[in-house]
Amino acid sequence: MAALSEHKIEIVRQLVAAAPDRVVGGLQLALAETADDSALAGVRRLVETEALDRRLRNTALQPLAPMCVGDGKDASHLVFPAYALALLWRGLKSLAPEAVADAAAAFEDQTSGESANPSFDMLAAIASAAVRAREPREFALAAEVCDEARPGGAGLLADCLDIAPVVRAAIPKLADWNAHFGDETTASARLAYKDAVAIADDAGPRFFEMLAAQLPHPWMVLRIISAVMDKPTERYLADSEMAVFGERVMREIDASLKAVSSLDPDGGPDAGRGAGKRVELITYQISEMETCVDLSRDHGWGHELVKQKKTLAAVVEGHLRTAEKLTIAALPMQTVRIARMRKTEPKLNTLPDPVPVRRALTLLAFSHEVRSSANYGGFGAARSKMLETLGDMLDNYVQEVLDHIRTGDAPDEEVAYAYLEIAAEISLLVRDERAAELVRRRAAAVRHDEAAAAVASGQA
Repeated sequence: MAALSEHKIEIVRQLVAAAPDRVVGGLQLALAETADDSALAGVRRLVETEALDRRLRNTALQPLAPMCVGDGKDASHLVFPAYALALLWRGLKSLAPEAVADAAAAFEDQTSGESANPSFDMLAAIASAAVRAREPREFALAAEVCDEARPGGAGLLADCLDIAPVVRAAIPKLADWNAHFGDETTASARLAYKDAVAIADDAGPRFFEMLAAQLPHPWMVLRIISAVMDKPTERYLADSEMAVFGERVMREIDASLKAVSSLDPDGGPDAGRGAGKRVELITYQISEMETCVDLSRDHGWGHELVKQKKTLAAVVEGHLRTAEKLTIAALPMQTVRIARMRKTEPKLNTLPDPVPVRRALTLLAFSHEVRSSANYGGFGAARSKMLETLGDMLDNYVQEVLDHIRTGDAPDEEVAYAYLEIAAEISLLVRDERAAELVRRRAAAVRHDEAAAAVASGQA
């Protein structure tokens, strides 16, 4: 098969160069087994070269790379346009090819035990000066897109590049700083902070912003701030230049509370699980604030956190009550007269309605997802009571449906089995996988007995 022409390869090169890292990574995986003599061999080599170049770029500019996302206009975090990172790297390869080559060689030789940091730090220094000078052209464009994203964006980019060596040295220590509170880790974090502010008096907030971008959850930087400031009082933190980090967490909690409150039962189980994860996040963030800041329950953030916890418990308990009602609606009952008595029994004459079933599974998936945060969130008792009520209801319901099938009283056996399958899905979320499997095994056993009886009857 003929290879792609140079013109087409150039078009592909431009498309790949403009693609996000995840797209380039996906292309590399997709083309990994492309044969050398195929039409796509040239594309594979192009993608592999681009992927390797981006690994080098993201490592060399690691302190800054996670901050370059989207259009860089997120007002709540210090970020820069993703395009700025590409422009910086392109500019470095044009302005300082030898320094880039040295960094590439050091990157490849890291397995020898020697650190590549000096080579990487040199690139950060070159980039910082070039952004301020706005030349050559790539750095001028990088400065321009940063200024368009936020006032003074180019200056902030250069300022972050100035303290990149300090942040780079701190990155390997972040796990320890977040996991262990102690004199040694606290001293190490304070020393890194002092190194940052020694470069620029106002570097403190930028230092923590850059560390936050390296963490799995940016709000976890509160632990490091707390260590550096020796667990500050709320008033001290709120009056400092670090107040933005506490205020950001409070806003995020409010946004998550709003999202959980607006959970749509028609959204399906994935929506329920997503809202449940939000609840867990809220409890983590509230705990983080309580752990990292000396709060007062009577005013400020401490008072607001108390209200947020009450709101969280009320919202979750409301969803739990709705989950109970929707689950009962998903397994409908009917009232029948037997002699002079009335009793309720499963309604098995029509197929299950998918709407109440979906709604019930959405809220039950939510309930299942909040299990680990229930006690801290203050809704553990309500959740336990709901699960107990539904568990007893399920036991009775499944037994009655099975009895109707065995006695031949079910108007339509296939409808009855359909409801048993729904009961199994609900059991998975109300109890566990073993409970769901037990319902399915009992249904299968009854079906088998019915089939065996039919065969025996036919033979007779």
